[in-house]
Amino acid sequence: MTGRTRSGSLFAVLAFVAVGSSVAAAEELASYPIAGGQAVRYAVAAVLLLALVRLRLRRPSARDLVLLVALSATGLVLFNILLLEAVRRADAGSVGVIVGAVPVVLVVAGPLLARERLRPTLLAAAAVVALGAALVQGAGGQMPLDALLLSLGVLACEACFGLLARPLIPAFGPAGVSTWIVLLAVPMLITVGLAADGADMLAAPTAREAIALGYMAAVVTAGGFVAWYGSIARLGVERAGLFSGVLPVTALFTGALLGHADVTAGRIAGIAVVAAGITAGLFLARQPARPLACTGQVATRDARRPTRLRSPEASASSPAPVGPGKPPDARPAPSVG
Repeated sequence: MTGRTRSGSLFAVLAFVAVGSSVAAAEELASYPIAGGQAVRYAVAAVLLLALVRLRLRRPSARDLVLLVALSATGLVLFNILLLEAVRRADAGSVGVIVGAVPVVLVVAGPLLARERLRPTLLAAAAVVALGAALVQGAGGQMPLDALLLSLGVLACEACFGLLARPLIPAFGPAGVSTWIVLLAVPMLITVGLAADGADMLAAPTAREAIALGYMAAVVTAGGFVAWYGSIARLGVERAGLFSGVLPVTALFTGALLGHADVTAGRIAGIAVVAAGITAGLFLARQPARPLACTGQVATRDARRPTRLRSPEASASSPAPVGPGKPPDARPAPSVG
């Protein structure tokens, strides 16, 4: 395993551990206005990410802006809305089983969009991960048609969260993509909140709700998004997607610690299956996905002279220059969505 694969794997694990651990925070926000709470979450995350990039962001072209808006609308805004509606109509375990198929979608859709050949070994590994995730989640019986359609929508949005970012990461870097999409999500969510709840879209949070919102903003969003896109930059979207199996495992153990879930023999077997699928995808799949070469260009005072972000590997081997034209290293602190 190369150093780039190791660091990409670590970033992927951190990203999905962060998202999986958000179960506890979500429990605290059950009574808080949904759209307003998400708007606050992403607004706080935007402030943290802007500090990370030192207020220097690459100016997107018209094509980049379309991709960024689509990524924010699907991976952040629509994902949360569809997920909420799905779990209102069916149990969370059944919804999770469908969304847990995202590694298979990424392995199939990634090469198709990039006009590359499908790798059967990687597809088999993704199927194993999806099976393990289903065992960990557990299904709760028959699902109504509307819940099924909503769950498929959640699955599509989760896939878009990686696929739409793929062409943006080389130019913007993980931190740049993360910053742009949370900035764009805030006005979208405010619009949704005003339409759904009017003046009641925001409420003064309790101390526990404030802590939950802060955790969702700092760890799950700011840290988790940068880690996820950092893993895609190193592993490619297909192999990075295998680690989504870590999410239900983390959610299970978080729920068990809070007394909301039981760690059964079947679920432990599911964890083993997830681990086997990820291992197979990393070590057995031939011709591993090419990592994305991030230049991480950002806007400077002289727009004609974009600056390149140094890769973490290059930064470790030589000192980074300091100055207003040098952006920060885009390492993670680590929608759902």
